[in-house]
Amino acid sequence: MDLSNFEPLFGEPKVESTPVRPFLFQVHAPDPSQLRVVVTDFLSTTFQALCSIQQLDDMRDETGVGGSWSDFLEYLVHSIKFGDVKLLLEGQSKSSGPRLIAQKSKGMPKISVSLRSLVATAANEAIARLSIDMYKAYQTNRTLLLQEQEGRHQLTKVLSAEKEKSEQLQKQLDGLLYSNRHNSHKIHDKLTSDKQSDQNPSPMKAPKRVVPAHRRSKVRGVLLQDTEDD
Repeated sequence: MDLSNFEPLFGEPKVESTPVRPFLFQVHAPDPSQLRVVVTDFLSTTFQALCSIQQLDDMRDETGVGGSWSDFLEYLVHSIKFGDVKLLLEGQSKSSGPRLIAQKSKGMPKISVSLRSLVATAANEAIARLSIDMYKAYQTNRTLLLQEQEGRHQLTKVLSAEKEKSEQLQKQLDGLLYSNRHNSHKIHDKLTSDKQSDQNPSPMKAPKRVVPAHRRSKVRGVLLQDTEDD
């Protein structure tokens, strides 16, 4: 059992007492053998808790979360990341001292961590570490977001090119279909015309009769010719 793959978690717990400044918390693993919880208002109040592997295993037994070690860590992460997280200050919890309580959903087991106050240099170091880690997490998430946006942009370009190519192919196909239909109509009209011609042949013209020479009418009259005087 270790915490080598535990990703840092950040959030804002609910604080019931008023007036009070907003708090932020960080839950991370400084090394594979322990979990650190830091809660601060970045001004006058800072809390911390260090939980060893053994303490976390005891917490698993206390909460009654069954399953393997990885199942318990998954429940812990989901409770802190997506559940209801509250900060109970002095006098607000039944046990002595402030506590950070996370519950995945109503009716589910609660994750409860006892906190101790940090002052002076220790508090400043905890705030500085939280701020730096939060900035690193922001940079990582920003990089992932930019990569995702670039991937979507490239995918959009590819889809646009494919769409244009598809439209061009469709135009070519439509042109071929139109040409085939046009030629088919021409062939059909030609066959229909030839069939009608075979069924209704044109009447043959009677040859012209040649009149015999002896029956031709003679031209009456005298043929006059000019003669030259000697």
